[in-house]
Amino acid sequence: MNKYFLITFLSLSLTAFAQQQHRIPRVEELLAKMTLDEKIGQLNLVTPGGGVATGAVVSDNVEAKIKAGEVGGMFGVAGPDKIKVAQDFAVNETRLKIPLFFGSDIIHGYKTIFPIPLGLSSSWDMDLIKRTAQIAAVEATADGINWNFSPMVDIARDPRWGRIAEGAGEDPFLGSAIAKAMVTGYQGADFTTDTTMIACVKHFALYGAVEAGRDYNTTDMSRVRMFNEYLPPYKAAIDAGVASVMSSFNDVDGVPASGNKWLLTDLLRKRWGFDGFVVSDYTSVNEMTAHGLGDLQAVSALALNAGLDMDMVGEGFLTTLKKSVEEGKVTEEAITEACRRILEAKYKLGLFDDPYKYIDAKRPEQDILTPEHRAVARKAAAHSFVLLKNDNNTLPLSKTAKIALIGPLADNKNNMLGTWAPTGDPQLSVPILEGLKNVAPNAEIIYSKGANITNDSALAKKINVFGMRADIDKRSPEEMLKEALKTASNADIIVAVVGEATEMSGEAASRTDITIPESQKVLIRELVKTGKPVVLVLMSGRPLVIEEEFSLPVSILQVWHPGVEAGNAVADVLFGEYNPSGKLTATWPRNVGQIPIYHSVKNTGRPAPTPAFEKFKSNYLDVPNSPLLPFGFGLSYTTFEYSDLKIDKKEIAQGESVTVNVTVKNTGDYDGEEVVQLYLHDVVRSITPPLRQLKGFKKVFIKKGESKTVTLTLSPDDLKFYDSSLDFVAEPGDFELFAGGNSNAELKTDFHLNP
Repeated sequence: MNKYFLITFLSLSLTAFAQQQHRIPRVEELLAKMTLDEKIGQLNLVTPGGGVATGAVVSDNVEAKIKAGEVGGMFGVAGPDKIKVAQDFAVNETRLKIPLFFGSDIIHGYKTIFPIPLGLSSSWDMDLIKRTAQIAAVEATADGINWNFSPMVDIARDPRWGRIAEGAGEDPFLGSAIAKAMVTGYQGADFTTDTTMIACVKHFALYGAVEAGRDYNTTDMSRVRMFNEYLPPYKAAIDAGVASVMSSFNDVDGVPASGNKWLLTDLLRKRWGFDGFVVSDYTSVNEMTAHGLGDLQAVSALALNAGLDMDMVGEGFLTTLKKSVEEGKVTEEAITEACRRILEAKYKLGLFDDPYKYIDAKRPEQDILTPEHRAVARKAAAHSFVLLKNDNNTLPLSKTAKIALIGPLADNKNNMLGTWAPTGDPQLSVPILEGLKNVAPNAEIIYSKGANITNDSALAKKINVFGMRADIDKRSPEEMLKEALKTASNADIIVAVVGEATEMSGEAASRTDITIPESQKVLIRELVKTGKPVVLVLMSGRPLVIEEEFSLPVSILQVWHPGVEAGNAVADVLFGEYNPSGKLTATWPRNVGQIPIYHSVKNTGRPAPTPAFEKFKSNYLDVPNSPLLPFGFGLSYTTFEYSDLKIDKKEIAQGESVTVNVTVKNTGDYDGEEVVQLYLHDVVRSITPPLRQLKGFKKVFIKKGESKTVTLTLSPDDLKFYDSSLDFVAEPGDFELFAGGNSNAELKTDFHLNP
């Protein structure tokens, strides 16, 4: 017996022993009574099709299957009355009376819809993000839902990929902090109350790195890159106690995630110690057939043996696992273990003690879309906005100004909530026109649509799959433009609300052209020609290519898709009720040819000079290497000055922390908040280091004319990385630190880590 085999054997034996020690007696008693068919039934997750289906099929004969003990959970159904009917079938008409749990995609709010996650991440405010998750849990559980398919923590560095809207951007350090905030927001300290719910971290793993930014596409990267750049947010969710994990659609090392044993067992359970359950994404087990891994029976056996516990919608487990047991392709023990994990989750939720714990007819009216929740939504939206440009300090606007409000998104409820808000009602949202009137009743606001979101009817049809998002006006583009210019001529200032419809980003919404649609570009150009001050309120679910617009004499406020309180929040910022403090969490490229582009790049052996072009260096012929807007960027109505970057020691030992202090002064005319950012450069190490890595941040409020000393701490783990052996190590040597307001921070100091 060699040393490696012995260590592996002992590790597996200890893991199995530990699992047995923590088994739940009530669950074990139930398992002992269950038939093979009943165990397989618990692994089946169905949808009656009442919600938004993200695949080509929905479940059939749901009621009969529940009564036959062939369903473990449901999604796509909500409301105490409806959920009680389904739960009654499970606990009153099945042999063992095992309750169901009920899931839903609650990505950025339940009925109170918050900004899209990419927008929320731009607040850099972990307490605020956690609060939005708590509110989502309160509202969803009021409607009987106890399992949330969120947070989505996929690192994304390609804005062509539509689902970049659902995550926290490009950085693993920030993404890990947000993953923790959301998991703890949804789940709370435990599941003893009826206002917390099971969270489900997704999409495990690497889904944000799909090739060409095309949804569901393949991924391929080294293990070193996985561990250092893409896996940390998933691990942060695991460390925060997330109770479930969803596998991704893509392949990892050539094996689709839903059937990848290295991913679901070796990494997730053995290395990271995850003890919850794993659910597939929508029909992703079945889709392994299209990947080329065999028929439904073969891929279902592959998934179960890999460590997948629950099959979403596809019913491959339900229809083939018994046959696979008979043929020796899977063991009943493996099915029992998967069933055990599902039952343990239900036990931890308290469903065995009270299957109707989350069913209370009084709660929806009491807990959903309350004034308090809408106030948080308004705050979250305002805090998520990023001021990209303030031409001639046009902003903030006077509350008595004469404003021409123009654009296809200016009075458009259908596009305020953003992608993946299936539980929200767009008609309850506040459009921009209404918000401006609410906040500045003494302003004179005149409105014109000005342009269609797009003039391309074929594109509009694709965008409108979930309802009207991009309507094409009966008037001609020329007529609408003429009306808009007349409106502009009667105003002192122009506010143009432009950008993407909600379903131009999100799932199955990849784009190769991520500029503002040409119909709106024409409008912007003509508005600028009026010579009047122009403010672009830019909506999108991704970083856009706006090099043309950025070069124009305009101000630009990026507001993402702001949620149910969109108009009020936009008005709060435009009129100076709140000074914008958002910072970008994904780099904005100059053009699509720069993609993927992100801040934590590595040097090459032939680094490019700055700013000049030099032959035989790593640069482009046509544009600089630098992005249009760097990670961490965001302006304010005031200005901040950084100085006196100091550390508590220049030499540190292994295992010691580093305390960093920097002075930040508000040098402008407004009180404001600044996100102080700390970046680290490991100068020499055994594998090539990034030039900068985010390792700390703090959002601070500073009154005009005042200074604050901001303290950040580098922990021992902040100096570590995964080496070529995938060991998490801190290697001795020199480190550089940079502090500032974005990833181009110039204030610098250094220290040395001793052996």
